[in-house]
Amino acid sequence: MIPRTPIQKEVARLSKRLPRLSEEQKTYAFRHCFKHYAVKRANGILICTECGHSWNSEHDLADTICGCTCPHCGMELEVLRTRKSVFNDMEYFSIITTCKHYQVIRFFSVKFRYKAGEPAKYSIFEVVQRWIAPDGETATIARLRCMSLFYYDLWNEYSDMEIRKNEGLRAYDIDPKCTYPRQRVIPEIKRNGFKGEYHSILPYDLFLPLLTNPKAETLMKAGQYPMLRHYLHRTFNIGDYWASIKICIRNGYTISDGSMWCDTIDLLRHFGKDTHSPKYVCPTDLKAEHDRLVRKRDRQREREQLKERKQEAKKYEKEYRKLKGKFFGIVFTDGTLNIRVLESVAEFAEEGTVMHHCVWSNSYYLKKNSLILSATIDGVRIETIEVSLKTFKVVQSRGACNQNTEYHDRIINLVDSNMSLIRKRMRKAA
Repeated sequence: MIPRTPIQKEVARLSKRLPRLSEEQKTYAFRHCFKHYAVKRANGILICTECGHSWNSEHDLADTICGCTCPHCGMELEVLRTRKSVFNDMEYFSIITTCKHYQVIRFFSVKFRYKAGEPAKYSIFEVVQRWIAPDGETATIARLRCMSLFYYDLWNEYSDMEIRKNEGLRAYDIDPKCTYPRQRVIPEIKRNGFKGEYHSILPYDLFLPLLTNPKAETLMKAGQYPMLRHYLHRTFNIGDYWASIKICIRNGYTISDGSMWCDTIDLLRHFGKDTHSPKYVCPTDLKAEHDRLVRKRDRQREREQLKERKQEAKKYEKEYRKLKGKFFGIVFTDGTLNIRVLESVAEFAEEGTVMHHCVWSNSYYLKKNSLILSATIDGVRIETIEVSLKTFKVVQSRGACNQNTEYHDRIINLVDSNMSLIRKRMRKAA
């Protein structure tokens, strides 16, 4: 692409001044981009994938657990039991540097090939450069990519490094396997809070907001790194939370989990709490407070759902009473378990909501040949039982979320032993 804007023209010119990789940088990339293995054969022979040297180790178990060191090249190796003879891999290596007043992030494609008994072969070539000006303007220089339906980073090694469009292209958002430790950063980024740590954020994704976004700069300087990471990784309006974030900063409270904290603030707002109060926005145990509010909201939703279901239940009460009214009043117990027939459609709504199963949603109250009973202990629901009015057998007995409880067999036995009560009501009705 022909450089058109002033920054593109300057970057295209400056890019040619960047130095080639030094031997030290190449060695670092080859050593840290890949795992290095000692291939272990069935006969106990170990083969180094770095230099091709083979030897027989007397420490079989220790080598497998702790790895080993090649006696020829001194490489620390991870033992891999395999019959493979050829290994190929590709990773990315990056260098963070400066050129004139620009911040530059250079990415290199590093390839590795090993064949049993031969020294490993490496190759490295530059694929992308990300340039960032102090005012936040950016430019991308990269090689051409081959067309593919499944891969977006098939680089044409022999194409030129030229200005490329970057809008919406994932190929340039590279997460390198390793980065060269000697780094240079422009003064503006240091001024805005960068102290050498990336806090699990890609350098480009961190540098650009630090230069263009005052809120990102504030979070960085305040040490709110989890919140900064959440802000940069997710799409949401941080302005909705900014007043509460400033309360945290003023009170020296570090948000330990950005996502969980934002969810907590949303729940506090839902319950009408003051999100400008340190009492609420600076919880001592964020997870415990978050989980408490989630449980409270779930209970509220259950009450709302139950209310809606009970309103709907009124339409079927007359029909249910006509179908199953003859069984109303059946109750039996073994001293601990109490089992009774559900006597209204509203009770089906409540049973399904509390037990989280389908006794309500599948309209069991309209099934002519099924009788539904509820087993409780001290008023707490344990399982819901379905009895066939054709065979007078227990069809199913389900606890919360359709799971069997420790009382499952006891419940079935108690229902079976009192099945005569149900038969008797059937005979009277006939």
